[in-house]
Amino acid sequence: MTAHQRPVVFIHGLWLHATSWDPWVELFREAGYAPVAPGWPREADTVEAARERADDVAGLGIDDVTNHYAAIIEGLPEAPVLVGHSFGGLIAEKLLGQGKAAAAVAIDPAQIKGVLPLPLAQLRSGLPALGNPANRNRAVSLTAKEFRFGFGNAVSEEESDALFERWTIPSPARPLFQAAAANFSLHSEAAVDTDNSTRGPLLLISGLEDHTVPDVVTRSTLKQYRSSTALTELKQFEGRGHSLTIDDGWSEVAKAVLGWLDERGL
Repeated sequence: MTAHQRPVVFIHGLWLHATSWDPWVELFREAGYAPVAPGWPREADTVEAARERADDVAGLGIDDVTNHYAAIIEGLPEAPVLVGHSFGGLIAEKLLGQGKAAAAVAIDPAQIKGVLPLPLAQLRSGLPALGNPANRNRAVSLTAKEFRFGFGNAVSEEESDALFERWTIPSPARPLFQAAAANFSLHSEAAVDTDNSTRGPLLLISGLEDHTVPDVVTRSTLKQYRSSTALTELKQFEGRGHSLTIDDGWSEVAKAVLGWLDERGL
């Protein structure tokens, strides 16, 4: 298997369905990769079905999702490149730290254990789930207004509403509670092996207008890798929010990822 046939596994985050990666999958396939975009455990195959069966994913935690993708990786012919967004980025970081991937790209990744900044915009973005402690074991949906603040703030209201209607699904709230409490938990599921120097390269991507994972959080994540000699890089996109993987500018980000992989011989 040549480098340009390498598997790529896309991992979505909260509130987006796996099919939101479809344009990326097509682009990466055209570039010669073997891409897949599996859903989270028990996630329905379509947006419509996922909305109807919200309780199917209730209670899922970070390790549940990480182990799910680890099992998928084991069935691949070689170590893949992982591309994750939001909590999918955190999961990609965990799997890379465990040595299960050739490289990883974490786009606006959810905060890992050790990251301390907690901007007000991020707190507000998490309120739909974190605002009620009983949500820990529930699946939670966003309203169009909540999506607009957390995802679509850097695009027009019309585009934000269209993205909301096309891609959003209910998601388990537990990962948000786990991330919020990570620095107070000895064995947090949000912990990543940031000291691993034998892992493959990691690219962190930040949208500078992101409310859900503000740039200061991603920059703090970069600092967590300072003890590792493995390659860790940061690329920032001006004027982009948390919707940067699905909005009209998605291809700019995707092509930057392809360029980075090419530079790394992957």
